[in-house]
Amino acid sequence: MLKEEMEKALNEQLKWELYSAYLYLAMSAYFEDQGLEGFAHWMKSQTAEEMMHAMKFYKFIAERDGRVVLEEIPAPPKEWENSEDVFDFAYKHEQEVTARINKLMSLAKRLEDYATENFLQWFVEEQVEEEASFKSILSKLRLIKNDPQALFYLDKELGQRPIDLNLLMTQV
Repeated sequence: MLKEEMEKALNEQLKWELYSAYLYLAMSAYFEDQGLEGFAHWMKSQTAEEMMHAMKFYKFIAERDGRVVLEEIPAPPKEWENSEDVFDFAYKHEQEVTARINKLMSLAKRLEDYATENFLQWFVEEQVEEEASFKSILSKLRLIKNDPQALFYLDKELGQRPIDLNLLMTQV
């Protein structure tokens, strides 16, 4: 059974995982508007991944006899200066998510909630991957400096990322 403090913190993280999905969907819409279908596709795949993360929190809270409480999700930004600005924003967002996961891990340790600590370990590892993925694309965008030809090739590369909706369904 979850302690009240842990339950509240996990529900807050559930909200932020849903916000992440909402943010990346907004970024996808921005890229579609810019004619960068590969970038838009990549962000849609990221949206699906964030929804899977949210469902992991949902399921864990419920399995631990907690109460899932869905809170209001703030609207994400709609506009960015360019592709580099989008990925810079997303990279900083993922760093914030990492900080939130670390705080959850510290709380689980303080409360001696070993089941939650074990659950969160997957997210600790996932955040290393998330940050590296965004940083890699951001580095490429900084390197190409909005060169149209290079942007075209990066757009094509990003369009190859698979969207695995089955991952989401396995978490329900």
